[in-house]
Amino acid sequence: MLQMDWSTSRPMTQAELATHVPRRVERTGYPLRESNDLLAAPDRLREQAQHDGYLFVRGAVNRDSVLRLRRDVTGILRNAGWLDDGTDPMDAISTRDAKVMGTPAFNPIYDTVQRLESFHAMAHHAGLLDIAESLLGAPAMPQPGIRARVMFASGIAHTTPPHQDFIFIQGTPEVWTCWIPLGACPRSMGGVAVLRGSHRRGVLPVFQVNADGALSIEADALDGDWHSSPFEPGDVLFFHSKTAHQDLPNVSDNRVRLSVDYRYQKKTDPIMEKNLVVHGGRLTWEQVYENWESAELQYYWRENELETVPIAPPTEFE
Repeated sequence: MLQMDWSTSRPMTQAELATHVPRRVERTGYPLRESNDLLAAPDRLREQAQHDGYLFVRGAVNRDSVLRLRRDVTGILRNAGWLDDGTDPMDAISTRDAKVMGTPAFNPIYDTVQRLESFHAMAHHAGLLDIAESLLGAPAMPQPGIRARVMFASGIAHTTPPHQDFIFIQGTPEVWTCWIPLGACPRSMGGVAVLRGSHRRGVLPVFQVNADGALSIEADALDGDWHSSPFEPGDVLFFHSKTAHQDLPNVSDNRVRLSVDYRYQKKTDPIMEKNLVVHGGRLTWEQVYENWESAELQYYWRENELETVPIAPPTEFE
């Protein structure tokens, strides 16, 4: 769940939490519009993305690169005892109890993933940077505080509710998140759904989902066309920081869904200080880089004179 230290209007009831996300997507779901034909026409690509609030590209990243990163991550999960004995780690099969981000059991394993050079290097993939620069119309920079996600087959219990990234990342609204599953993601494993055109509605009203401070967009603001599709390795989904989106539940019997989030902004735009540190806040960059083979991508953002800005409460957003 996404969390901030804000007090919002009302908690979601257990009945709402159990039903509002999947029911809405099932009722209004549309396939993602594929945009491979626009990759050679940046102006048209940017125009379509500015209209839809998202961009879906098949095979934007080399399949082998995605599977190599998957192998690195599943190796960590296997060593942690999170995957079933006697199974191929690449299949990410687990009948264990779900491990949830932010919990004491999850954090040390997540920090090990954050140390992976392959995890950070993929954010600099030429294909992703080319798309990001087309979307932004300027030289792009991946934000350093990248995220990995490990979603066990636990239905809706631990899925992220509808939200906009801008509330949490701030700095500049001109940020595009790139969501990449580390392997095939059929409908049974969920994925991400985006609300087409919602980035043009401004910052939508939110309320507190639970006592931990997780936020969700108010249901009245979620009408419209929700888009989602199955993914193959190498497919990517970019969406604007104000595009409403949500996790879809992993309802497979025993498959763990693995994905990464990379966020791109102009090199000249401001950034919130927390997006310059290692996600999770428990590691230093020196610890992350300790066993890397190359120094080429270390502290890459320091090449730019980035203005850092403080966090603002959602009441100050337009």
